[in-house]
Amino acid sequence: MLAAPMLVLGIESSCDETAAAVVSHEGQVLSDVVRSQIAAHAPYGGVVPEIAARDHMRAVVPVIEQALGDAGLSLRELDGIAVTCRPGLVGALLVGVQAAKGLAFATGKPLVGVDHLVGHLLSVFLRRPDDRAASRMPEFPFVGLLVSGGHTALYFCEGPLSAQIHELGATRDDAVGEAYDKIAKLLGLGYPGGPVVDRLAASGQAARAPIELASPMAQRDSLEFSFSGIKSALARHAAGPHAPKTEQELADLCAAFQRAIVRTLVSKTVRAARKLDLSRVVVAGGVAANRELRARMAEACAAREMDLFVPPLQSCTDNGAMIAYAGLVQLRAGERALLDLGPSTVTSLPQLTRKGRGRR
Repeated sequence: MLAAPMLVLGIESSCDETAAAVVSHEGQVLSDVVRSQIAAHAPYGGVVPEIAARDHMRAVVPVIEQALGDAGLSLRELDGIAVTCRPGLVGALLVGVQAAKGLAFATGKPLVGVDHLVGHLLSVFLRRPDDRAASRMPEFPFVGLLVSGGHTALYFCEGPLSAQIHELGATRDDAVGEAYDKIAKLLGLGYPGGPVVDRLAASGQAARAPIELASPMAQRDSLEFSFSGIKSALARHAAGPHAPKTEQELADLCAAFQRAIVRTLVSKTVRAARKLDLSRVVVAGGVAANRELRARMAEACAAREMDLFVPPLQSCTDNGAMIAYAGLVQLRAGERALLDLGPSTVTSLPQLTRKGRGRR
């Protein structure tokens, strides 16, 4: 029996993007509005929580109005409202949560709180008008690699609900996107660092760099990550006599850094899939937009006859559409949030990896 049609508004404000979108029951993105705060945070080399929260307060209503307008819908035509409630910056989350609760109270529409990480993992199911691969969707179960500015983890995804998603291994310290930003700041490349490092790495050669950066935490059986060591090694190099002096030397150094990072992400993802005897791999999150990661992961999966699913670039970064879709799944499963819904800095997904150094 076919499921009844649904239209859900998704609101996202966990970090430095204010976003809202309307998504249908089929995952069709009817509108997707994202207001970025990059210009506001760039002078500081990273996200400033107070600035983020204040900008969300200014932007959230206009962004929601535009999302509804672009979809050609009114609030009364919606079947539910979904909002990111965890994890993220508490002040930023609070803005989106309060806006969603206000709309739910005023309209009587059902409300659901969405885990930001689940939204990313389900972003591969979104169907955008200009996405030629939209008909190719993964089936459950699959191994999901989530890589972003705040999160790096591998998950066994049995289904689309939080209770069906299990951590296999995560970072002990920095997230991979955070490592990119810190390295870019160290090398004077500006913020955000990921796209700049990726662009420079494309014109560099890792073999020419005067430093050998080993793949971090390359232990055979470990599915955990650590990026603080490679960051420290590159920092020492950049402060020494072999610091890059030309654009080409800088590109070679970025290529060496990116090669070590990508090798680790690819090898551990493939290892996880083989351990679980799964042939489907999903890569999601902001760093899933990285050119070399997409290419190397595709090569590795093809060599092992695994199916790789990566969202289009627009679905990789934080957006309201992924929150709307994840919320739609929860609403269909009968989940509802009360008006006492609050923000949390901690994910709802069970965390196995302990932060910090030392034997496990």
